[in-house]
Amino acid sequence: MLSYLIFTLTLGGIYALLALSLNLIWGGVGMVNLGLAGFFAVGAYASALVALAGVPLPIAMLLACLIGAAAGLLATFATIRLRGDYLAIVTLGFAEVVRMVALNERWLTRGSDGVSGIPAPFRAELGVDGFNLLYLALVSVIVLGVFLTLRRLDLSPFGRVLKAIREDQELATFAGKSVTRFKMQTFALSAAIAGLAGALYGHFQTYISPDHFQPLITIYIFLAVTAGGVGRPVGALAGAYLVVFFLEATRFLGELFTVLEPGQVAAIREILVGLALLCVLHLRPQGILPERIAPAPKPETSV
Repeated sequence: MLSYLIFTLTLGGIYALLALSLNLIWGGVGMVNLGLAGFFAVGAYASALVALAGVPLPIAMLLACLIGAAAGLLATFATIRLRGDYLAIVTLGFAEVVRMVALNERWLTRGSDGVSGIPAPFRAELGVDGFNLLYLALVSVIVLGVFLTLRRLDLSPFGRVLKAIREDQELATFAGKSVTRFKMQTFALSAAIAGLAGALYGHFQTYISPDHFQPLITIYIFLAVTAGGVGRPVGALAGAYLVVFFLEATRFLGELFTVLEPGQVAAIREILVGLALLCVLHLRPQGILPERIAPAPKPETSV
């Protein structure tokens, strides 16, 4: 039971990074990125392949961030003039392109067989239980560091410019802000965080395949950010852990309802995810921890 709890917390930390990544681009600058699973996959494959080539793990994870950021810049060039539904469709297409490349380019990604034997830090020396505890600590420290960085960024002048772009892009342009530059920087940083999450996932599982990066992951993260509170890093963090525990709790439906087959249990789990999203949108449309809007300063009155 303890091992399962450690696994759940570790997976929650990885999902928390994805939620922070999405919250930065969606809650910060207002760009709907449905290609999150694609950047997640880019980071996982990049780190796994270079680590298998003999590159030390810290450098492999750093490369995953850089390659993820480069992929984010590439996606930004294709979507910079798009908004709303059009942006969502193009980014979703990007994620599917990444998954199809991973599925078909066997020379690079080993196709549907996946990449196995991905190095894991100190797994042989510590054993499974020791490695899981170490990895949970590593993921937790990284999540805390990213959260504090994004929280500080959110309160900085850069974060205020992002919110101004989110609320009124034309007004921000009129105020002299380079909207294109801010969008590119934000998208690259968001993709780098998603790439880091992918690297951590690959080295934790020691095996990845295209099936691990289905669009459903993006739906889970959207549910996490929506449930936690769009635009607030602590909301994204809380929402991610809630979603992971919800998903893991529904795994036991087969034990409660023994008449159900595994395929039916999987289908019911996805239905419950959709119902949970509808309930959150109906009951708490602003999320559990909604964004705090600073009150406008009162005008000075002369005596």
